[in-house]
Parts: sequence; C-alpha cells; structure tokens
Amino acid sequence: MDFNLFMNDVVDAARKDIKEAGYEELHTPGSVDEVMKRQGSTLVMVNSTCGCAGGVARPAAANAIHYDKRPEHLVTVFAGQDREATEKAREYFEGYPPSSPSFALLKDGKIVTMLERHDIEGYSAVDVIGKLQHVFDEHCEEI
Repeated sequence: MDFNLFMNDVVDAARKDIKEAGYEELHTPGSVDEVMKRQGSTLVMVNSTCGCAGGVARPAAANAIHYDKRPEHLVTVFAGQDREATEKAREYFEGYPPSSPSFALLKDGKIVTMLERHDIEGYSAVDVIGKLQHVFDEHCEEI
C-alpha cells in the first residue's frame, strides 16, 4: 500500500470525525483571524493524526459538548496539514507552547486556558471529557 494514500485516508477520517461532531474547520490564517473576532467563548481543537488524537482527543471533543455549559463557537485547525492556519491559531495561545492534539478555550479572542497534549495523552476519552466539562463549568454559559 502506498504510504501517502494511507495517510490521506487517515487525515480524511480525522477531518470527517471532527466536522461531524460540529466543529468548523479553519484552513487559512484569514479564517482563524475571522473566528477570533467573534464575541463569546470559542473552543479550538488542534487536531492531529497521532494515536491520542484519534483515540482520545476527537472522541472527547465530540462528546464533551453535549453538556449544559459549552463554548459558543467550536472550531478546529489541523496540525501538520493546515500548517499556516495552525500557526496563526497558536499565535492566540499566548503563554502556551505548540501542542497537538490540544484544546484552547478563548473568550473574545483571548486565551483563557488550554488542555495540552500532556493533559490528553495517557488519559481516557472519558477523563478528557471531564477535564473539558470542568473548563466549560468555569468559563462558559449555559447553552
């Protein structure tokens, strides 16, 4: 099997998972800047092709939002795929090093908190759902 074809399948599946969960994909730096102009809370899921993204982060992203409190805007950038969009998003994550997968919660375009790879890798999806919902309880309004 051609490795590039295999990776395309992996990337396509990863994109499909997060889009079906209700996250808006940001492919360009301009689309990132546009989203960050929105008022309210925004959850940015930094997607990737690693095992902890597919086995933990994406399932947590999909399930954590079925909750009384959640961010008003759900978006995603794809590290290693949409590089320029990811770099632009990371400019908004002031004080945090690049990390993927990860979740950044912003309010009115300003970073509030972040779940980094070390908060995801080695944990179950249920653990990460709990961490995300704790963040939602602290920083989001009821929807």
